Amino acid sequence: MKKLFLVIGAPGSGKTTDAEIISKNNAETMVHYSTGELLRAEVASGSEQGKLIESFTSKGNLVPLEIVVKTIVDAISNAPKDVVLIDGYPRSVEQMLELDKILADKRDIELTCVIEVEVSKEVACDRVLGRARGADDNVEVFNNRMNVFLEPLKEIQDFYNKKGILHKINGERTIEEIVGEMESFIKSKI
Repeated sequence: MKKLFLVIGAPGSGKTTDAEIISKNNAETMVHYSTGELLRAEVASGSEQGKLIESFTSKGNLVPLEIVVKTIVDAISNAPKDVVLIDGYPRSVEQMLELDKILADKRDIELTCVIEVEVSKEVACDRVLGRARGADDNVEVFNNRMNVFLEPLKEIQDFYNKKGILHKINGERTIEEIVGEMESFIKSKI
């Protein structure tokens, strides 16, 4: 039985870095994926699914929801480890509901927990602009990304709270403190 942990948080919350460090610290039992990496890897594999994904991304179009979720679920099913961390998913209520619907039919995957790395908008903005890597790292783009994150957040939190699987972590501490707490929490659930 695969145990799935979703790690969500604002842009700049550190969710990807946290999940990467934890999976490296526990390489014998855990694997980490980000949604974007999974889609790019599927395209690179040359599979039929990859060709379908590329038919959307090559034109700058969003990959349809069912394809994104199928790619994620396939990656989890085929993961070489039993504990799977995925960061940055779900990004919308639709993504959340689609994943929930598919996992309801999967007996080999359990959504164990959704971990939200909480940071204030100010801290997130400082981090994103402080690490500015390209033209898309500016205040206007950050504000748009933040709004995209915040808009469905309450509904996502309520949904996973009702299931009793939402766990919040204070993301405004040192990486060591955040990773330490998250890693201990994950290990307590496996």
